[in-house]
Amino acid sequence: MIGIIAPTPVGVPALVALLLGFLCFVAAVAFVRFRRARRGEAGANVGSRSGKGIWLQGLGFFLVVFGPMRLTLQAMSAAAVGQAVLVAVLAGTCIALFLSAATAMGSNWSFAARTRRDHDLVTWGPFATIRHPIYTGLFAMLLAMAIAFGHWRGLILGLPLFAWGTWIRVVEEETLLQARFGRQYAAYAAQVKRFVPRLF
Repeated sequence: MIGIIAPTPVGVPALVALLLGFLCFVAAVAFVRFRRARRGEAGANVGSRSGKGIWLQGLGFFLVVFGPMRLTLQAMSAAAVGQAVLVAVLAGTCIALFLSAATAMGSNWSFAARTRRDHDLVTWGPFATIRHPIYTGLFAMLLAMAIAFGHWRGLILGLPLFAWGTWIRVVEEETLLQARFGRQYAAYAAQVKRFVPRLF
């Protein structure tokens, strides 16, 4: 119970793994953002609520990170190394899901929900197994931050906001895709789960 109320002990290796993972993720987003072709934007149908979802997700991340840390684990202890490995795996999962999803989406990718005049329904790559791989990846990064900072209380506070923001964005995106592709999207959604293959 104390580990939930107060920060749990953490080590420098986990923080280093998180920093490297976060920097790699930011670099990946920047790479995809500036590499993406801007064709077809004039015919875009943009969702109006995506911004609210993005802010709520960001607030969830902030609550997980905010607060004191107990940097008391010895750097080469089994606990510290174990934390670092877990953080690296979670951050790596986030980066891999983002890059594979953005690659599959090509010029369809954007920060805010929208469909373009020449929008494709992407059902390959990670979208063959889950409909929203980037949000699954962001959840993995949220967990990585909670572990690296030892902030389980922050996760309890931040996770509902992250989930609320994610749900707003998911509903917005799926509404646009349903309007654009109709039965084709409905058939895809009936076969592929949103976040976890075959489960959820």
